[in-house]
Amino acid sequence: MYNKAVIEDSEVNQKKKEKPKSKMRYEALINLIIEVKDEKLNDDAMEGDRLRFIMLARKRSAMLRVWTLRVAFLIMLWTIAVQFRGFGDMVTPSMFNTHSAFSLPHHRIYENNGYVMVSSNGGLNQMRAGICDMVTIARYLNVTLIVPELDNTSFWNDHSQFKDIFDVDHFINSLRDEVLILKELPPQQKHMVETESLSSMPPISWSNMSYYYDVILPRIKTYGVVHFTKSDARLANNGVPEEVQKFRCRVNYHALRFVPPIEQLAKKIVKILKARGPFLALHLRYEMDMVAFSGCNEGCNTEEIDELTKMRYSYPWWKEKEIDSEKKRRDGLCPLTPEETALTLSALNIHSNIQVYIAAGETYKSEKRMASLKEAFPNLVKKETLLEPSELDPFRNHANQMAALDYYVSIESDIFIPSYKGNMAKLVEGHRRYLGFKKTILLNRKPLVNLIDQYKNGTISWYQFSTSVKVAHAERVGNPSTRSLVPGNPKEEDYFYTNPQECLSPVDGP
Repeated sequence: MYNKAVIEDSEVNQKKKEKPKSKMRYEALINLIIEVKDEKLNDDAMEGDRLRFIMLARKRSAMLRVWTLRVAFLIMLWTIAVQFRGFGDMVTPSMFNTHSAFSLPHHRIYENNGYVMVSSNGGLNQMRAGICDMVTIARYLNVTLIVPELDNTSFWNDHSQFKDIFDVDHFINSLRDEVLILKELPPQQKHMVETESLSSMPPISWSNMSYYYDVILPRIKTYGVVHFTKSDARLANNGVPEEVQKFRCRVNYHALRFVPPIEQLAKKIVKILKARGPFLALHLRYEMDMVAFSGCNEGCNTEEIDELTKMRYSYPWWKEKEIDSEKKRRDGLCPLTPEETALTLSALNIHSNIQVYIAAGETYKSEKRMASLKEAFPNLVKKETLLEPSELDPFRNHANQMAALDYYVSIESDIFIPSYKGNMAKLVEGHRRYLGFKKTILLNRKPLVNLIDQYKNGTISWYQFSTSVKVAHAERVGNPSTRSLVPGNPKEEDYFYTNPQECLSPVDGP
């Protein structure tokens, strides 16, 4: 019994001892699994962190490359802009350009010798040329120019000022690397002018630069401020240094740009005309004031002659009063009449369907005098027929602003023909030369009126008339030529702004 009991106790104890070992093994196995799982989780976490780091690094690297490329591109653009800044101004006239503050040239630093005020005289184009001369003179005398004031007392009675016709900010800024131009005198000089007598004078006409260095500059240094009462033809056509001539061109063709309202409306006229086909700009100088001033009364009746004569005598500053109209016409000194112009254009084989834009004011006795021109060229147009009345209203009572519209359209025309050698005809001819010798037919009035008279009285046939007119104008189409020089008589020379040869590229004409 005892042994049996002992054996049973021993088995029980043995089982009790074996049970904890089994449990321990189980628990150890569980712990091992947990440890393996934890280790795997830790490894997964580390792998995820590593992947996120790699992706973030790659993203940052890509962004860095993008910004590097952007910076490099901007540097490249800046370099190109610096290298070619102003290139557009060299190849394209300012009136067709757009400018920003970025393209402004650097200020020219120099010792200022004083101030010049200018009162320009005449019509728009006479004032334009005079302004170019005054800017040039100011630049080479190292003086500050005050923006010129325009003539408000001429026949046209136009009260427009510089800022109403020309873009004054562009004018000042585009020349800042050469000459200082101010809108008004500084306070100290302004007070001096208001409290002391101003030194005013018209410079001697057709003077060379020596006159300005030797006579005008000392005067400016003495008085501080000098007022030029006239600006027309104050600088010689010839005998002027080439650098001075080139600067005159820069002012005229790049710095003087019409204000946006004028330029935009002129562009609209050009766009309308070009959409319809080729067009000829005819500067028909047959307004009443021109006919009266010239004393040319070809085709006028007695009543009209009396009317024109009275007008001529009513303006004291028109010096010529008694004029031999027939002699003046035979000498080629009269503007062609609309009838004579119609015959000339037809003789030159100008196609009858071409648009003829009248770049001028109202023709004297228009209904009667324009009949033959309308018959020969039915597509006769002018700004008043191309635009709505409301579009022209802001300019209608400003003759110089209306002339600015015609100037722009004339520059853009396929052919330009002036019937008289006035200031607009001269400046447009020169501007078209500067643009590459665009076709400009310069009518030779002296042989023309003789041929016209022969044709009208039956002495020559139409064929002979047309052939002779073509021969007389074969070399008068605005092609390259040398400006004429007449020693001792500069008024008889070719006008600088008609043929600014020092500024022109040596290319063949049309």
